[in-house]
Amino acid sequence: MNQFANALGKKFLENQELVRTRSFEFGGHIFQIKVPTTLEFEAITERVKLIDNDLVNKYYQELSTPFIQNKDKFVEEGVEFKEDDVLIKNRSLKETAKNKAITENRITEMFKLIVPEDKTFDMNTITYEMVEELFPFSIQLEVVDHITKTISPSYESAKGK
Repeated sequence: MNQFANALGKKFLENQELVRTRSFEFGGHIFQIKVPTTLEFEAITERVKLIDNDLVNKYYQELSTPFIQNKDKFVEEGVEFKEDDVLIKNRSLKETAKNKAITENRITEMFKLIVPEDKTFDMNTITYEMVEELFPFSIQLEVVDHITKTISPSYESAKGK
């Protein structure tokens, strides 16, 4: 511990994790969230950016197969077929697949900030598949929104407006 932590006293050091814990209610459940330090948040941001290229390729195949199988029909509708991509209204399906993987990473990383009621469970072991099994996508996004607001409240909510 640094001198500042020591200056705050033994009681602070004992309760340091509690000081960094905030909560929100959603769907009748109280979620406890560990507010990350700046270094922890930067590490989270870096992990979100790390994408599994095999997963991106899998998602691309899932997205592009119906278009490729019905190419003639979709060409008439303005879908553009490149050598290694499909563009719909100038939007890349490869980019869409990549964004899906990044979104899943972000959801997983935000859910890892939840403090489990079972203190023996390591939240770093959760996967997106675990989250997806429990929560529909729209609920995942709502929970992430609540977590984000909990760890970094806006000026208005901090002032109680």
